[in-house]
Amino acid sequence: MQVPRPELHHIAIEGVIGAGKTTLAQMLAAKLGGRLVLERFEENPFLPKFYEDPERYAFQTQIFFLLSRYKQQQELFQADLFHDFLVSDYIFDKDKIFAYLTLADEELKLYETLLAAIEKNIPTPDLVVYLQCSVERLMSNIRNRARKIEEHMSEEYIRDLNEAYNYFFFRYKASPLLIVRATDIDFVNNEADFEDLLEQILRPNKSAVEYYNPVKRM
Repeated sequence: MQVPRPELHHIAIEGVIGAGKTTLAQMLAAKLGGRLVLERFEENPFLPKFYEDPERYAFQTQIFFLLSRYKQQQELFQADLFHDFLVSDYIFDKDKIFAYLTLADEELKLYETLLAAIEKNIPTPDLVVYLQCSVERLMSNIRNRARKIEEHMSEEYIRDLNEAYNYFFFRYKASPLLIVRATDIDFVNNEADFEDLLEQILRPNKSAVEYYNPVKRM
């Protein structure tokens, strides 16, 4: 296994709901002895209500997430004597994806005003890994994990979210980006898939944007 390069202090894993970003972040941090930073979505009291009635609760949900993510990002790089690098399961910039997808025009103006006041103080990752999945794979993963909070989540919402994520990351330039075609791999249950993905993440001399299309194993 390669030793992480010094410039890879912060690796962020991203993807649509159900892509496996939290699981991969946990596996990567455990494998490399890194500090793990997970988004605390369960602390948002509006989220269950949003999934039941998106129009009514979108703004409250979004503002809570924005301020919660901001607070966590401010704490991200406090002194850590035990780890050389950290792995997170989100980037702060992804907050905009949900805002532009769910907020009404007047709500979006208020959101953008607040965002402009705080986003300049947010650190950027040294590498972002985007797990790109098909809607079918995402819905399958969501059903299989059977979280109560996600029981009202529609395929239409996931489809719209998937399109928004693809649009966002195909134009993302804030950090080096590795786009992983994750539909046909199983890095959780297949060790070879995980090791191949790990090698791609740690490989030196990356371009600003790279694509990894894994070989599908029979």
